[in-house]
Amino acid sequence: VQLQASGGGLVQAGGSLGLSCAASGIMFSRSRAGWYRQTPGQQRELVASITTGRYLDYAESARGRFTISRDDVKNMVYLQMNSLKPEDTAVYYCNTWTRYNNYWGQGTQVTVSS
Repeated sequence: VQLQASGGGLVQAGGSLGLSCAASGIMFSRSRAGWYRQTPGQQRELVASITTGRYLDYAESARGRFTISRDDVKNMVYLQMNSLKPEDTAVYYCNTWTRYNNYWGQGTQVTVSS
């Protein structure tokens, strides 16, 4: 099982970044998927999630600025982040889960400068 996240980087406030996560070794189309983020000393928090039926859920801080999507043919989950703010700076992790398992990617750093 592997979740490979990519797309992080450094961006100025107000800019955009797109994160991608490639899943392998799992029944991705049967898994919920999501993006979490974590800053030093803080708990990992949910940013956005998408179910197999494409139901979307966003943290209040992400709603209206971030968009999560998935491609079950390519086994990919994406997070498009617009209007980024310095407080969005964090390590972002992709996650997939079912009632039987829960998998995490390695994390990708997003840094938003003011």
